[in-house]
Amino acid sequence: MPTAPEQNVFHTYDADRAGAGCSCGRHGNQRQHDDEQEALRARRAQDVEALTEDVVEESLMRALFPRMTERRDFLRAVGKNTARAAIASVLPLGALQAMAQEKNGALEKKDLKIGFIAITCAAPLIMADPLGFYRKQGLNVSLNKTAGWALIRDKMINKEHDASHFLSPMPIAMSMGAGSNAVQMRVATIQNINGQAITLHTKHKDKRDPRQWKGFKFAVPFEYSMHNFLLRYYLAEHGLDPDRDVQIRVTPPPEMVANLRAGNIDGFLGPDPFNQRAVYDEVGFIHILSKEIWDGHPCCAFGTSEEFVKQNPNTFAALFRSVLTAAAMARDPANRALVAKVISPAAYLNQPETVVEQVLTGRFADGLGNVKNVPGRADFDPVPWDSMGVWILTQMKRWGYIKGDVDYKAIAEKVLLLTDAKKYMKELGQPVPEGAYRKHTIMGREFDPARAEAYVNSFAIKRTA
Repeated sequence: MPTAPEQNVFHTYDADRAGAGCSCGRHGNQRQHDDEQEALRARRAQDVEALTEDVVEESLMRALFPRMTERRDFLRAVGKNTARAAIASVLPLGALQAMAQEKNGALEKKDLKIGFIAITCAAPLIMADPLGFYRKQGLNVSLNKTAGWALIRDKMINKEHDASHFLSPMPIAMSMGAGSNAVQMRVATIQNINGQAITLHTKHKDKRDPRQWKGFKFAVPFEYSMHNFLLRYYLAEHGLDPDRDVQIRVTPPPEMVANLRAGNIDGFLGPDPFNQRAVYDEVGFIHILSKEIWDGHPCCAFGTSEEFVKQNPNTFAALFRSVLTAAAMARDPANRALVAKVISPAAYLNQPETVVEQVLTGRFADGLGNVKNVPGRADFDPVPWDSMGVWILTQMKRWGYIKGDVDYKAIAEKVLLLTDAKKYMKELGQPVPEGAYRKHTIMGREFDPARAEAYVNSFAIKRTA
């Protein structure tokens, strides 16, 4: 437990805080909120272990006493020292024990390097480090912050990383040899759904109709990304040819806001927190959330190579459980402010906590003078549906990234480890969905994965013959 109880950054044991005057509900006003975040970052940047303890204490208090009035009554009745002792007595128990290493096989490899890009999409993968979920599985994980997606791809192909944060289309492309040498990859989980946006420069506030965007320059993080495919889909549905009417540039996510500020691009469909950061820096506004294009779309994934899975099955299982446990915590809206606090420090996202919190809680300023409340702006459903893989393949074919006959289902099922995900979700006591293929709705249009080729051919704007 922390050696200085009064330093608990969540004020877990303060029974009399008003907590209703800021965006997170824990401060008297927004200025107090922002001041505390700055102080927190300075104090905790190098103290991950203490931050972890604070997060666990706060989570347990909220689990034991979900309503604020209950927590206050309890704290007033017993005092903070007794409350702290009670929390300490249960910290090693219950759900934490469920994360213990599987006993049916020794880990083949304990020291692992995992690549990630500093975006909120990677929340489960990132938070599993400071919250100790990897360590609970017997793993010693080094999270390697990586500059861009091409480098993520290359480091996986060259075996410099054992596992990685991916854009969901990347493992499919890598397995097929699209854009690189063919190396079979496997997706354990979807890291996040939704959580992206189209952000435009503030000078374009009067151009909300995409038909006014001819000649615009847009950034996406990578060719083989949901960002690229969703932007292309959105533009084409509004009558714009994404290859002829606009320019689409590949730009690493951390460079998107700077390029927007400099006027090098007119907008981007990119990952958070950079959409919200553009608003925070007053250089951009959120035109539309990706949730409004396709509610529930996959974005990032977590996976590794087929070779690693075969050579290290027990280690891979431990990784699987670590990330699934983190995803379950991240998916609970009650934990979003805590997740923001965990992943914002310099070692991870290196972003103002208030920016990350707006993304994860879904209560955010849109840069147009509005404060919106969209709880599902970002979510963390880990299920790697085969139908999602089929949709990605249809867009790869639609825009000419792959040609010829495509066995959509066979490729998707080879890459996405849906059966394994369900197995480990069940072991962890998480709800397990049925089936492998779902129909999805994108901009009001239904996608039936059983009719993938007909879907590709149905579009007026495409690169296929």
